[in-house]
Amino acid sequence: MTNCFSFTSLRDKCYQYSFTHKGLRSTKTDLGDGTVIHCWAPKKHKDMKPTILLIHGFGANAMWQWDHYIDWLMPRFNVYVPDLVFFGESFTTREDRTEGFQARCLMDMMRRFGVGKMSVAGISYGGFVAYSMAAQFPDVVEKAVLCCSGVCLEEKDMEDGLFKVNSVEEAASILCPRSPEKLKLLMKLSFYRPPKGVPSCFLNDFIHVMCTEHVEQKTQLIEALLKDRKLAGLPKITQPTLIIWGDKDQVFPIELAHRLKRHIGDSAELVIIKNGGHAVNLEKPKKVLKHLKAFLSDSVPKLEIHYNGNSAS
Repeated sequence: MTNCFSFTSLRDKCYQYSFTHKGLRSTKTDLGDGTVIHCWAPKKHKDMKPTILLIHGFGANAMWQWDHYIDWLMPRFNVYVPDLVFFGESFTTREDRTEGFQARCLMDMMRRFGVGKMSVAGISYGGFVAYSMAAQFPDVVEKAVLCCSGVCLEEKDMEDGLFKVNSVEEAASILCPRSPEKLKLLMKLSFYRPPKGVPSCFLNDFIHVMCTEHVEQKTQLIEALLKDRKLAGLPKITQPTLIIWGDKDQVFPIELAHRLKRHIGDSAELVIIKNGGHAVNLEKPKKVLKHLKAFLSDSVPKLEIHYNGNSAS
């Protein structure tokens, strides 16, 4: 199937068209140290609007994970949607695999775009990067949204049986699936109600298009997340923070949501979405957007959008 027709490639092109139609352009920023970051950026940055950086997690590229949210965000924000290093068209020749490195790469990119203030939103692994940006650059990051992101996990949590997997290697084999069986397991762990009856040809096609590049490096990213990780060593961010979690998350159990709320303290708001899995951004987009709107609404000036002579905020 991958030799003649690829449903995954077709859908990816649809997302590219969608992002372009909504006012974004595909860019590549050479950071000059062997690192290149691909990003969907505004065709024209408007200084009167605030800026938001949307950071994806493991899986498909950024477009697949954030497309549901662009329609509401674009009229109100300068929206930037990057591919993290070793995802999409982003890469590096450097050996650093920490989320701190990913955070510095994105901040370097944003500075080259001329952005000095922003909010950040991250899904799962992207939340680790968003948190690191907020911790490293408190004068730049104004707000943070962390969606199903186990930032407060510790290395010993794996040994204590908190997760469905028993080792980093097992986690990597699922997050970077190389077979239909592993991809089915990833969907089962990610969704409260996973899609059923997906033909193996479609699963193989997705793996061929989305999961065959930089497998070794992505495995190293996962290893770096857990290595020597302790809650005591995690800096406490002070920005207003929205934590969103699905109550049925099987990748990062809900215990980590409460742990993160306690760690940040009063500046964090925790929202738990009923019957939502780890991919709650895809499974419950309307509910996630509802809370995103409420959290971000005081960041934007009142806006009127006109539809056929009628106005709506």
